[in-house]
Amino acid sequence: MDLKKLPKTEFAAAVAQIAGERNIDVQSILDSIEFGLISAYKRDQKEHDIEVPDEAEFSVELSPESGSFKVYQIDGDKKKDVTPPGFGRIAAQTAKQVIDQKIHEAEKETVIIEFQKKIGALVPGIVVRNDPYKMVVGVGKTEAICPKDEQIKNEVIQLGTRKWFLLKGIIKDDLGKSEIILSRRDPEFIKQLFSREVPEVANKTVNIEKIARSSGERTKVAVSSNQAGVDPVGSCIGQKGSRIQSILNELPTSEKVDVVAFSKNINQFIIQALSPAQDVKVVSIDRQIATVSVPENQLALAIGGGGENVRLAGQLVGLEIKITQG
Repeated sequence: MDLKKLPKTEFAAAVAQIAGERNIDVQSILDSIEFGLISAYKRDQKEHDIEVPDEAEFSVELSPESGSFKVYQIDGDKKKDVTPPGFGRIAAQTAKQVIDQKIHEAEKETVIIEFQKKIGALVPGIVVRNDPYKMVVGVGKTEAICPKDEQIKNEVIQLGTRKWFLLKGIIKDDLGKSEIILSRRDPEFIKQLFSREVPEVANKTVNIEKIARSSGERTKVAVSSNQAGVDPVGSCIGQKGSRIQSILNELPTSEKVDVVAFSKNINQFIIQALSPAQDVKVVSIDRQIATVSVPENQLALAIGGGGENVRLAGQLVGLEIKITQG
């Protein structure tokens, strides 16, 4: 439709309706249409083999009521009406494109604002693309990115698979475009899984005090309770292991999860942290190094494959742990 032939209030009503429905500033729409009309005018002149000097300045007078317009070329204090005959059809197309783009931008911004509120929480997503550097995940009406260094080590997720992700943050790329960043490697991902599966963690009856994680291999979670009679470890494991199994189902089969009781008594905490090893005794603690003794038949469990168990236990308690046979 030719903008010049729009009834007096139809253009204004259309712009106002779009602005109201999409929460876009009316003047922002009009400014964008004016900018689009200048660009369309330059393209039109080029298509008609009319040279437009690079330094030439143009302005548009656009009636916010009727949508009627004129294109002017500016020369010092003077301006000349250069609106081409029949330009209304091109102008109408341009206005539609500009408005469509504004709607798209507004919808995306609305989505980003909603996701801003979810930072630090779990969001469900479906893997739609994968490359050596990132995983592209469909989340709601938009797409997010799970960078390689936020993925679980050696985890392969098939395209179309639905998984939970930690919404880690929203950043701006080099072009100023907002990108939603997801993670499955961050220890907070584990904490949020526990909060989702264990009501006592969600309502803070059970507290997750510390997490030490080697993603894809082993995770240790230290828990405590601030309510008498509540077993924090038992609450996290669940009846017949139902709760911890739900958490493990979201992780690769290679990743083990140890839930241990937190203690302010460092000796007791070290013993718990070295779970599943039993009969652990703390020999000494000196200069951030704890020396413990473990029976021969418990050495392999205490150390873990590649030393993973003792290393993570040390991270959990904040000390380097040295194991001796006792």
